[in-house]
Amino acid sequence: MTKVTQNLKMRLGAIALGASTVSAASDAHAFATGITSTGEGFQNVTANLTASLQDIPGLISAVCYITGLGLALLGVLKIKDHVENPTQTPLKDGAIRLLVGGALFSLPMLMEVMSTAFGNNGEVVNVTKVKNVNLGKMVS
Repeated sequence: MTKVTQNLKMRLGAIALGASTVSAASDAHAFATGITSTGEGFQNVTANLTASLQDIPGLISAVCYITGLGLALLGVLKIKDHVENPTQTPLKDGAIRLLVGGALFSLPMLMEVMSTAFGNNGEVVNVTKVKNVNLGKMVS
């Protein structure tokens, strides 16, 4: 592997790490400020959990896009290495990275298609009320 390729990989890794750290910090703040606790029981716990998990698909999409682009770029660099020295770098290494990168890049679109196909149009499912739960006696 050439020195330029190694330098590019290190920079790409540092950028990805920095972006994920900033994203995780802002998401943690958004989750923490969106949760309210009034102590009214299971109903509020499930409503807060549902509200907190509302942004998870967007986070997964962002991670898939970034990882897919990174793997596609690394795949192109591996194919370049194969062209420069075919005996040391097999072609399958670059092809596998390109295929996995393309699959990850298309995963958010596939998630949206599946969400629309099953009928909730990307909306969060409403929390149902639980009535008359008695956990005191077990009937045999």
